[in-house]
Amino acid sequence: MNPLLTEYRSFLANNRRRSPATVKAYVATAERLTDFLSHHWGALANREALAGIKSNDIRSFLAARRAEGLTNRSTARELSAIRGFLRFALGDDADIPALKGPRVKSGVPRPVAPDDVLAIADDVAAHASEDWQSARDWAVLLLLYGCGLRISEATGLMGDVLPLGETLRVTGKRNKTRIIPLLKQVREAIEAYLAACPYSAEKDKPLFRGARGGVLSPALIRRAVQGARKRLGIDDSATPHALRHSFATHLLAGGADLRSLQELLGHASLSSTQVYTAVDTAMLLDEYQNAHPRA
Repeated sequence: MNPLLTEYRSFLANNRRRSPATVKAYVATAERLTDFLSHHWGALANREALAGIKSNDIRSFLAARRAEGLTNRSTARELSAIRGFLRFALGDDADIPALKGPRVKSGVPRPVAPDDVLAIADDVAAHASEDWQSARDWAVLLLLYGCGLRISEATGLMGDVLPLGETLRVTGKRNKTRIIPLLKQVREAIEAYLAACPYSAEKDKPLFRGARGGVLSPALIRRAVQGARKRLGIDDSATPHALRHSFATHLLAGGADLRSLQELLGHASLSSTQVYTAVDTAMLLDEYQNAHPRA
């Protein structure tokens, strides 16, 4: 690997305290860019070479990525990651080529109906290989919907959260910790899983275990939910992350204020939370269209 990429990985993980998934994605973009430029220039794309990068070089790279099927949204993310990498490599004061990203249509999260949430959780649990894995998957999915956790936050919980009480301490993005209320039904689901789990609960071990006792992979939960959607005929938008959206949307519809919602979700800024006001309005308009005799 280009030594610059090793430095960049360390910078993201240690200095910026990015999540492992974010580090992986950003470094992958940097690696694609430097590989492309090395062939494009006929020389290693190290820090010195990158100092001479031009707008056309980045355009050529993005054109190659678009030819691979990259969407507008993914292209915009790629361009953002490139800017971050170049700022790291060249310094904040460097003259980095300014490129305008593709126009991305802003959408709103699509919440999952409460009945569909329970149907998916039931189906996932019913198709688990072992009874303890069934209890585990049920508990994880209830955590996503009942507490608004990200899938990585749920699978990243450690045994030191035990014994469970009225609240749960969660460490989210950038190692930010927040306290969230723990619903009785969610607490009981986790306790039922712990009672059935063949692995003992230890403070320095994952709370949710994989089949061999290691940390539960988020990909396993995503695949299980995908299978449940197909069997139940539920829309593909009903992903594990959509359960977190549903938590937020249903709380807002029930009267929760944005500031409280921001704290519960662990958003760094209120602007990230305000998207749910659009979701709530969209749901209201749907109800209006379906119910009003003149609609």
